[in-house]
Amino acid sequence: MAKRSARRAQRRMHEAVQIPEADNVRRLFDEPHWSPIDEPAKDEKYRSQKYRKNIRAQNDSQQKMLDAIDASPLVFAIGAAGTGKTYLAVAKAVEALESGAASRIVLSRPAVEAGESLGFLPGDMEDKLSPYLRPLYDALIDRLSAKRLKALMAEGVIEIAPIAYMRGRTLNNAYVVIDEAQNCTYGQLKMLLTRLGWSSSMVVTGDPAQTDLLSGMSGLMDVANKLDGLEKVDVVRFSREDVVRHPLVAEMIDRL
Repeated sequence: MAKRSARRAQRRMHEAVQIPEADNVRRLFDEPHWSPIDEPAKDEKYRSQKYRKNIRAQNDSQQKMLDAIDASPLVFAIGAAGTGKTYLAVAKAVEALESGAASRIVLSRPAVEAGESLGFLPGDMEDKLSPYLRPLYDALIDRLSAKRLKALMAEGVIEIAPIAYMRGRTLNNAYVVIDEAQNCTYGQLKMLLTRLGWSSSMVVTGDPAQTDLLSGMSGLMDVANKLDGLEKVDVVRFSREDVVRHPLVAEMIDRL
């Protein structure tokens, strides 16, 4: 496959030199193809970011979150959408697994529909929960290859579970991420936080402004405010200035 691609590229270069362009004829590809390993031009209009093995904070709030994760066993990352809370939490989980700081990763998320009912979903439990847990899969695949992720999940090293199946468990030597915690009630968060075992860390992420529960049911802010004073608990708050998605997202957050 590599030799075939090389021959095809040489053929295109040869044709570009030999074939003159008439007024009614032009090459289909005038510009070189974008490659993720190429340095972006200064006037590049397309993708300008490359994959980085080592994550790097894009703003002060992200740096506070990274520092808090390294310093405290329990971290709350609360604030606006698009600030990289989930991605940083999952990236640090993979980092802890690869460095040996954690022997497994447990990712949990409430299976709450965003304002509409999906009805009956076919398949086994994993198939039914997959639409709700997809954001966690996306973040993991970005840090690990899909093949390696599948192997680690088959071995039980990485576990993605709904909150409903967390009661009664003790999570030792684990890195735990609770995503979309704004869709958890006070009782659910109390249950989840008390799963923390020896040599384990937990990161709880959520945006209180985007809860899908009825008004007053979300327990994220109450729990975070009550635990904020504890020595081994850090609460990192993100604002619209920390948005790392499209610049329009930050403007919409102010209006909506």
